[in-house]
Amino acid sequence: MAVAIRLQRVGKKGVAQYRVVAIEKSSAVGKEAKEVLGQYQPCNPNAADQVKLNMPRVEYWLKVGAKPSQTVASLIKKASAK
Repeated sequence: MAVAIRLQRVGKKGVAQYRVVAIEKSSAVGKEAKEVLGQYQPCNPNAADQVKLNMPRVEYWLKVGAKPSQTVASLIKKASAK
């Protein structure tokens, strides 16, 4: 049971919004996630509000062996620097 932390797109066409989710690595793109860990809004003009993560839950999933995607790893680094 390999778990990945990755982005899941939920926004409208042209207005991208993403959820940061913990999900089975082999599951399809549209499948339900185990847990929603935060959100990423790249279209938000305020840079401080682009990334919102529940850091205790992200740290838990990393501790139990979840692997973040490259993009999510950079978002985690960005969120922890605040």
